[in-house]
Amino acid sequence: MQGIKKSKLAAMVALMVAAPLVIAPVSAADVPAGVTLAKVQEIVRGNGDEVPTLDPAYSSDTASSRVIQDMFEGLVTQDTTGNIVPALATSWEESEDGKVYTFHLREGAKWSNGEPITATDFEYSFQRVIDPATAAPYAWYYTMANIVNADEINKGELSTDQLGVKALDEKTLQITLTRPVPYFAKMLVHESTYPVYQAVIEKYGDAWTKPENIVTSSAYKLSKWVLNERIVLEKSPTYWNNEKTQVTKVTYLPIQDLTAEYNRFRTGEIDITSSFPLEQYNAIKKQRPDELLTMPSLGTYYYLFNINKKPFDDVRVRKALAYAIDRDIVTDIILGQGQIPAYGVTPPSVSGFEAPKLAWETMSQKERTKKAQALLKEAGFDKKNPLKFELVYNTNESHKKLAIVVSSMWKKSLGVEVELANQEWKTFLQKLSQRDFDVARYAWMGDYNEASTFLSYFERTGMNYARWSNVNYDEAMKLAIQAPTDSKRNDYYQQAEKVFAEEMPAVPLYFYTRSVLKQTKVGGYSKTNASEGRFTRDLYVTQ
Repeated sequence: MQGIKKSKLAAMVALMVAAPLVIAPVSAADVPAGVTLAKVQEIVRGNGDEVPTLDPAYSSDTASSRVIQDMFEGLVTQDTTGNIVPALATSWEESEDGKVYTFHLREGAKWSNGEPITATDFEYSFQRVIDPATAAPYAWYYTMANIVNADEINKGELSTDQLGVKALDEKTLQITLTRPVPYFAKMLVHESTYPVYQAVIEKYGDAWTKPENIVTSSAYKLSKWVLNERIVLEKSPTYWNNEKTQVTKVTYLPIQDLTAEYNRFRTGEIDITSSFPLEQYNAIKKQRPDELLTMPSLGTYYYLFNINKKPFDDVRVRKALAYAIDRDIVTDIILGQGQIPAYGVTPPSVSGFEAPKLAWETMSQKERTKKAQALLKEAGFDKKNPLKFELVYNTNESHKKLAIVVSSMWKKSLGVEVELANQEWKTFLQKLSQRDFDVARYAWMGDYNEASTFLSYFERTGMNYARWSNVNYDEAMKLAIQAPTDSKRNDYYQQAEKVFAEEMPAVPLYFYTRSVLKQTKVGGYSKTNASEGRFTRDLYVTQ
């Protein structure tokens, strides 16, 4: 679609208030004075699972996100401390009513093929995600952001060109919301809002992400992708901040076996791990204190119920299973890396969030277990008629170990018989999306640093693999986004948390910390940012 003439742009700008023009420092590798860089600026990163996709429109998992965020960029990004900073947009303005955002794109921003990145690229990319034919897993995200007509388009009621994302000219993008969203700029860090190159997608279809076809927008471009072996990215000379990007090549290794990953770190083959064997934590803390990093994290670990399958449509069953888990054993003994027992949805590391006092959280574990036994008996299950189900998790030693422990707790206190089933990552995601499970391991990592990224998941229009919905929960979230103050917004978030605790559509187990091993020669890796993003463009290798 062609941009609107400048006269129309001028008229639009006249409607804007004197809300401050948002211009912040840009992100790049910040090499301290006195540090001597190595001649070879190459790093290897463990990535846990094989990535299901390198298409920003289809990304919904951490493994894919890490790689995609090295190759693609949005209007904004995060610096090493988690602050929102300009990326492909250098500045933006907000209208008086908070419904219209105008972004000014960076002069000189180019795709990896040398073509300029334009506002039309964003318009196309947003429309592609919301198009029902795309079946993008994050189409719901645009509805949560309250972008004009997003919900109607996603339901097939309107055409994609009715979306409230418009190119006003080559370098000016306008996004219109149905209501103010005070954290809207934070939401734009997610890869579902990144632009993609239309011509290459139309030419190659699903094969556009192959190394020989892909066109990228950030610091790196895809050099090699060998399934289940490695993904290699090389520095893109067309990136707008290329001169301040130090690392010239990054290799991602999909290693699900944490012991194998740890051993390859010890030999120096891997520079940054995705994790490491939990049982090694204390030994590593003593033996490799300079290489161990334990950081705050925006993440909640769950067991999801399939609400549409009996007996998990019964809240008594769901609550019984939730209450019978001793979270102190989980966090202090099984995990032991500073994780926090979870009784609600939102982690305490989320900026500005204060959790409500939940009744079941204040009970002793003995009291919770007794209540669990009573609830399960009420639901018709006992030793003569034990509850039986399958708990599915993606292949990972940590998930397996935790599943064994929790199923043992359920067996001991409730007589529940659990069959454990592990699945390869892609198969696991497919089972979730098709609702082909009884109970499933799950985790949600915040897409931005605000409570809504956790709570909106369980709204009717959220991703919500459990397919639970509740009108009171949805109403609390609706009122939260309209709240005039952060304090009032938190009140509504607390209401939503209380509804969740009463209905228990999923079992919150613990809030994450993030622990990795990093070679001391790698600099620029943030120790304080609670967000997941650790971009290679911010890193460097010392002598």
